[in-house]
Amino acid sequence: MSQPHPPFRADIVGSFLRPAALKQARTRFQQGEIDASALKAVEDREIRRVVEQQEAAGLNVVTDGEFRRAWWHFDFLEHLNGVTGYFGEHGIQFQGKETSTKQIRVDGKVGFDANHPMLDHFRYLASVAGVTPKMTIPSPSVLHFRGGRRKIDSDVYPSLDAFFADTADAYREAVHAFYDAGCRYLQLDDTVWAYLCSEKELQAARDRGDDPDRLQSIYAEMLNHALADKPDDLHVGLHVCRGNFRSTWISEGGYEPVAETLFGKVNVDAWFLEYDSDRAGSFDPLRFVPEGHQQAVLGLITTKTGQLEDPAAVRARLEEATRFVDKRQLCLSPQCGFASTEEGNDLAEQDQWEKIRLTVDLAREIWGD
Repeated sequence: MSQPHPPFRADIVGSFLRPAALKQARTRFQQGEIDASALKAVEDREIRRVVEQQEAAGLNVVTDGEFRRAWWHFDFLEHLNGVTGYFGEHGIQFQGKETSTKQIRVDGKVGFDANHPMLDHFRYLASVAGVTPKMTIPSPSVLHFRGGRRKIDSDVYPSLDAFFADTADAYREAVHAFYDAGCRYLQLDDTVWAYLCSEKELQAARDRGDDPDRLQSIYAEMLNHALADKPDDLHVGLHVCRGNFRSTWISEGGYEPVAETLFGKVNVDAWFLEYDSDRAGSFDPLRFVPEGHQQAVLGLITTKTGQLEDPAAVRARLEEATRFVDKRQLCLSPQCGFASTEEGNDLAEQDQWEKIRLTVDLAREIWGD
């Protein structure tokens, strides 16, 4: 029952703890002590190393660990046409922790540039990978939800409908550009579907002047437009989590409020679902996953602490999920990346790799090699 194509029975969300040498090089670059080419040389070396570590752990999929990024989303979004990155007064509030003050705003027509730097990032990953390389980018909804109407220039977009349409078109171009660069496994990271399950986040959207009741259908339409003519051999996953910064989170609440739309109407090949704590609720919403080829990748291994899960408990949880989804449509992964921002979560690199090996070992035991 092994899985010959993405998603794999043992899969990953994407980011890994930044090694000390990479952190030091980035600091030296910011202080003007080394130039961009010297920083890139360190990034290349450390990406080769993390790819080797992933393959040694038994994974059939590798990422670049997001080692060239400070953020899982801003680094991609600020290189879209019409999007500007800047530093504001406040960061994003998590549970007692605050991020750096990096923000983005839309001040021009949104579009995708064929010179987007992450195309080359993928090409390098593919050149050093011995197994399937996966590219991770933020989902189109992320460009809208966090800032909402107030971060989108009303002179450029008097109507948000035009903004949503342009963003969907930009992502459609991005999907084809990554495919042309050799990508056959693309992951869209999307915290927003989980935020739509949180009354606190829904109220924050209302306070920003947005109508959250419309957003499920809008975001589903954006995603489906972006993927409407994707090649058959490009596998696309959608990762949903409740925030991930230095082992904390933002939202809480099960998938029930969005399940019918997310699982029934969004045309991705797989959903990567956070399921490592009570914050994610029960498996009941998985009843909306259609029978067939689409996969639910269950994030039962936490990346927020170094404590290694009890294999028997993980097996029991997965067996519980089979009440709602056929076992053949399930896979296993950590619930999120280990470092959605360059700061990383509060665990050691050794803990990180033990969790990856546990994921691989359990998948082999449950589905066969």
